[in-house]
Amino acid sequence: MIDRAGLAEFLRRRRESLQPEDVGLPRGSRRRTGGLRREEVASLCHMSADYYARLERERGPHPSVQMITSIAQGLGLCLDERDHLLRLSGHNPPARGAAGEHVSPGLLRILDCLDDSPAEIVTELGETLRQSPLGIALTGDRTRHTGPARSIGYRWFTDPTTRQLYDPDDHPLLTRTFTAGLRHVAALRGPGSRAAQLADHLLGQNDEFREAWNAHEVGVRSVAVKRLVHPEVGALELTCQSLLDPDQSHRLLVFAAVPGSESDEKLQQLSDIAARTCD
Repeated sequence: MIDRAGLAEFLRRRRESLQPEDVGLPRGSRRRTGGLRREEVASLCHMSADYYARLERERGPHPSVQMITSIAQGLGLCLDERDHLLRLSGHNPPARGAAGEHVSPGLLRILDCLDDSPAEIVTELGETLRQSPLGIALTGDRTRHTGPARSIGYRWFTDPTTRQLYDPDDHPLLTRTFTAGLRHVAALRGPGSRAAQLADHLLGQNDEFREAWNAHEVGVRSVAVKRLVHPEVGALELTCQSLLDPDQSHRLLVFAAVPGSESDEKLQQLSDIAARTCD
């Protein structure tokens, strides 16, 4: 059963504890409230201000798991807080681990500080959950994909446009890398896991994947320097550093060029392109 009073109080307290600068919003000179406004929270959670306001007033429909999950992410809740919010809403929290898509507030705060770097947060299956503006300018919006295509390893074998971003000389190694990575996750998570389902699907429809899978390679790693081919600025050489969130098996990937290099100049060009697009 939903605890409307507890849900409303919890939402109010969390909203009032957040400042505009905590979520990347301007404070403005006429702000009177101590925390965020309801309409600001609604915007962060991708819902109408009226819907959110009714929740705080102990009214409205029974919120779905998807809606509560969106609120938890918008308010920057940790996993314990998200689970508490779900219980107040009358839902059982999902099992934690690799299948979870709730990005930790810590990773989100770091990502928000990386406006000048291509960066993204990905799952262990290579599903992009968040990207920095420059990350979108570099690789396109990878969060738009749905179904199995959310995994870059799956798209590598099913969508030819995925390969256009990478230097052709690196394609054979990337084929081995994506295949070995999927094999590792499938063995780690077991039969019936999403990784195992992706592997079964690819085995039934892609000869290249089937050949690579049958080689039974594990531990294949791509080179430290990523060679990309962008349709507007051309070839770039970027190093990739990662930060792991062990609770959700999410990784924050940050791409960087050698300062003063040609690739560094091209990243600046991409930054200008991203700024014009936002404008």
